[in-house]
Amino acid sequence: VIGKGMTPPQKIPFPPEKICMDWRQKRRPGAGLYNLGSTCYLNVVLQCLTYTPPLANYLLSRQHSQFCHLQGFCMMCVMEAHVRKVLYSSASAIRPRAVIRGLRFIGEFKPDIPGDAYEFLRCTLSAMHRACLSGSSDLDISSQETTIIHEIFGGFLRSRVTCLSCKTVFDFYKVFLDILLKIKGASSLTIALEEFVKPKDMDGRKFFKCSKCKEKVAATKMVTVHHAPRVLTVCLGRADDRTSRKLSQVVEYPESLDLQPYMSDPAGEPLLYSLYAVVVHTGQTCLGGHFFCYTKVSNGEWYKMNDVSVESCGIHTVLGQQAYLLFYTR
Repeated sequence: VIGKGMTPPQKIPFPPEKICMDWRQKRRPGAGLYNLGSTCYLNVVLQCLTYTPPLANYLLSRQHSQFCHLQGFCMMCVMEAHVRKVLYSSASAIRPRAVIRGLRFIGEFKPDIPGDAYEFLRCTLSAMHRACLSGSSDLDISSQETTIIHEIFGGFLRSRVTCLSCKTVFDFYKVFLDILLKIKGASSLTIALEEFVKPKDMDGRKFFKCSKCKEKVAATKMVTVHHAPRVLTVCLGRADDRTSRKLSQVVEYPESLDLQPYMSDPAGEPLLYSLYAVVVHTGQTCLGGHFFCYTKVSNGEWYKMNDVSVESCGIHTVLGQQAYLLFYTR
């Protein structure tokens, strides 16, 4: 087996043993968020991150802002202030103005133009990760992947490519902060995950250049989770690859998920995750429509969060949605 892409970090910017996976304080749900134009896509992501226990614990401790030397916009400082405001506010709803003001530093978003929640999540985590790295430009790539963001949301995928000519096996590793699943024909999350890890033929335009055979060859590729994240974020890809139409089918998802069958070594002990947030998209097309979410708050209760509205609900309601993003924690 020839392996590429996993080198141990030389320095660890954030020690993983300092991550607290359970809420340090239990409290009622925080404030809702005003929709400031077409910002429901942004509101759902902010709410799901606010109720991600290890991230909220870290942000509430103010460990970042105490030592932050960033001039100008810092996504970590903005999120720190936002989470405190939401969880400690006596108001029923607040305006996420600092996030809106910084939109151009996060990605290609404008408050008056509808955006995509998945894209905003990816851009937000990336902006937080960059903020954690500010002032440490000398870190090697592997060390850069050990910020608090990568320690919470990051895992490794292994792509195992087998040359069908000489049977040599090549392993390639890459970091992920979320997993995008194809759902066409999948009636449940487990079926979509089984499809994700199924060996696929690399043929046609995807021929593989084998370093042993010294030429392009037919090969098979199998992707598995090699290192599981503390928090697993899954996007159920609802845009049809061919037509870009929205796939509106129901994809069942469990409250408790065992990730072990989809690992590089699937025979180990169960690797259990618990659902704590769901983003839902309503509307006929992927470009229009509306986003709202369900989050499990620190007191263990579920709430539907729809812009300014925060309403109590049961787990059966949560599990019966046309989900777009799923958040699971170890």
